Amino acid sequence: MDRRHFVTGSLALASSAITHAQNATSNNLIPKGPVRIIVGFPPGGGTDALARVLAQKLEAIWGVSILIDNRPGAAGVIAADYVSKQPPDGNVLLMGHINSHALAPALGAKLNYDADQDFTPLAMVGITPNVLICNTTQSAKSVSELVALCKRLPGQISFASAGGGSAQHFALEMFKLQAKIDAIHVPYKGSAPAITDLIGGQVNYCFETMTAATPHIKNGKLIALAQTRLKRAKSYAQLPTMAELGFQGFEATVWYGLMGPGKLNSAMAQKINDDINRIMGMDDVQEKMDLYGAEDGGGSIEKFTNFIKSEKQKWAQIALAAKIKIDG
Repeated sequence: MDRRHFVTGSLALASSAITHAQNATSNNLIPKGPVRIIVGFPPGGGTDALARVLAQKLEAIWGVSILIDNRPGAAGVIAADYVSKQPPDGNVLLMGHINSHALAPALGAKLNYDADQDFTPLAMVGITPNVLICNTTQSAKSVSELVALCKRLPGQISFASAGGGSAQHFALEMFKLQAKIDAIHVPYKGSAPAITDLIGGQVNYCFETMTAATPHIKNGKLIALAQTRLKRAKSYAQLPTMAELGFQGFEATVWYGLMGPGKLNSAMAQKINDDINRIMGMDDVQEKMDLYGAEDGGGSIEKFTNFIKSEKQKWAQIALAAKIKIDG
């Protein structure tokens, strides 16, 4: 063998060894599985829907089984508490939510976890507006008509929410504060049962996540009056924002992000972040995100971490100003 062939062969072997080592390292950063993504709301809600989109893609990338484990109650706090106590091996993850990581701490709720220390933020999945919706039997089908109705019948018009202290509850209280109205808050254990009763006429109105409300708006069972982000969602380009209707600065969003227990290996956390960013770039995933109004997903771990901190500070100020209390 001449020297050129020897060098070429040696380089090929070295390259193969490096690739093998890289693959082995990468495999060590993938949870061994089966992986459970804990969702703090019942099946059929917005959090559940986006978690299932994510799980399907991660399952294909990682080659391990990924299950959605719904643990509803306390507006997502029960699920967060459960994940905070799990081993940091990546086999149990949380579909993190504004309720458990910004609103509950903002309310000063007594929690069995530290929202900062007991979790490892992995990646933002999406930010969605709430949508102010009603069933087809309501007489007031615009925001101005609804305000007039609530003023004519103070304390008699009911609004469902996904739970006391939920994002939907906060949106309602912000609306009451700015519109100077009184209304009844009816908390449920998640979006799905709240929407079921809204469609059935047991309650009148609801601020609900665009993710959960969209299928029912599309099939004509619910009517959308306004959306609650400062900018219009791409999939709801014709629906005005509350700010456009005269409610200055009205922004009450819901956000979702994947988290692990605290002290998750930083290299594994980065691998999961990379994979989620890869998923967010897929055309079929983006189509689903656009359908549900979930935007601005992906980005770095640091960006997600800083976003959570800013949300907690914002809602703590609003909770104080609106005197929001958890009432069930």
